[in-house]
Amino acid sequence: MSRLKLAAADAEDLQILSVRLQDAVGQLKNFTWLPKKRRFAAMVNRLQWEDGGKTRVRAGLHFDGVLKVLSSQVKLGAGDAVVSILALRFEPAGGEDPGGIIEIVLAGGGAIRLTVECIDAELSDVTESWAARGRPDHEAGNGA
Repeated sequence: MSRLKLAAADAEDLQILSVRLQDAVGQLKNFTWLPKKRRFAAMVNRLQWEDGGKTRVRAGLHFDGVLKVLSSQVKLGAGDAVVSILALRFEPAGGEDPGGIIEIVLAGGGAIRLTVECIDAELSDVTESWAARGRPDHEAGNGA
């Protein structure tokens, strides 16, 4: 399977990234805000739903034009902790302002909120895929 590379410049594009990132996992130490570059970046192991959810691939995700980063129910300083992405959401600032808040919704109720000038994101697979050890069962209601 070819490597995925997607960009997002509006809320509709961000929804496409959200679908591709559902159930991606990564260590908190691989989620980084670079304030001088106004960039938030993460490396995750993305479940390839487009392949039936049977494989994972290492993927890079970044957002540019990030003005502020806040987290909720995320254990800061626990770099080895593994988080699972459920979705990306966008709350527009309103009016003619293209900015707003991108929320990275995590399993277990956590979230990372990025205040952005506008939607400017990219998701790129960076490795070959490998067999996934398990697959989340969202219908079971347990998130496992």
